[in-house]
Amino acid sequence: MIEVKDVWKSFRKTPVLKGVSLSISAGEAVVIIGRSGGGKSVLLKHLVALLQPDRGTIQIKGTNLCSLDERALLAVRRNFGMLFQGAALFDSLNVFENVGFVLLREKRHTLGEVRRLVAEALEMVELSGIEEKKPAELSGGMRKRVGLARAIIYRPAILLYDEPTTGLDPIAGARIDAVIRRIWQQLGITSIAVTHDMASARRISDRILMLHEGVIYADASTPEILGSQDPIVHNFVNGIASDRPLRTEPVATV
Repeated sequence: MIEVKDVWKSFRKTPVLKGVSLSISAGEAVVIIGRSGGGKSVLLKHLVALLQPDRGTIQIKGTNLCSLDERALLAVRRNFGMLFQGAALFDSLNVFENVGFVLLREKRHTLGEVRRLVAEALEMVELSGIEEKKPAELSGGMRKRVGLARAIIYRPAILLYDEPTTGLDPIAGARIDAVIRRIWQQLGITSIAVTHDMASARRISDRILMLHEGVIYADASTPEILGSQDPIVHNFVNGIASDRPLRTEPVATV
C-alpha cells in the first residue's frame, strides 16, 4: 500500500528527515511515535504529497508521488482521509456542512444522498443527530469525531491521524481511540497515526514505528515496542527523561 524509500527533507538547511524508509501493507493499523518536533507530522504530510522530499521516493499503491503533477496528485489523494490535529472544522458551517463538505462541493450526489451519508458517518463516530450544531457548540472530543466523520464519509482506503488525542482529557482521548479502532476494524481501512501519546498508541496500533533523529529507529509489533529494552525505545515509551543506557543493577528504594 505505502512504500517510502530513503526520504530526506530539510527546512532552511536544517535536516528533519534523514533517509526515512518504511513499508505499510493494506489493512494495517500503524502508529509512528517520536519526540515532539522530530518530524512525525512532516512525514505524514509527505504521504499525501503536501510536502515533496528533497530526495527519495514515496509510492502509494505502486505510484510514485514524486513524479506526478497536481492534477494526478488529486486523484491519488482520493485514497486518503485525514484527521488533523485540531480537527480543522469550518466555524461558519454546521456539522452537516462540515462532514459533507467534499460531497457538497463535488455535486456528484443529490442533497438527500449527502444527508444519508453524513448521518451514516456521524453514527459511526457516535454523534448521531447533531447535524445542525456549529463547531462552537461542541466539546473538543466531539469536534475531533466530527473531523473523523468528514474523513471517512467517502470511504478512503487510508486514514491518517495527526496527534488524534492532543488537547483531550484522558476519557475523551480513550473514546476517540475506541472510535478509531472500531472504524479500522469495520471498514478495513489502512490506519496510520502519528503521536507521542503512548496510551493512545497502545490502543490503536498493531505495529509501531519509532522516528528518532530523522530515521526509523525501531519497527516492530506494538507489544514488542512497549516491552523493548533498547534504551532509546524504552526511555521514550516509559517517559524517562534520559538518553543514558538503562541500569542493569537494582535501583535502591527509599
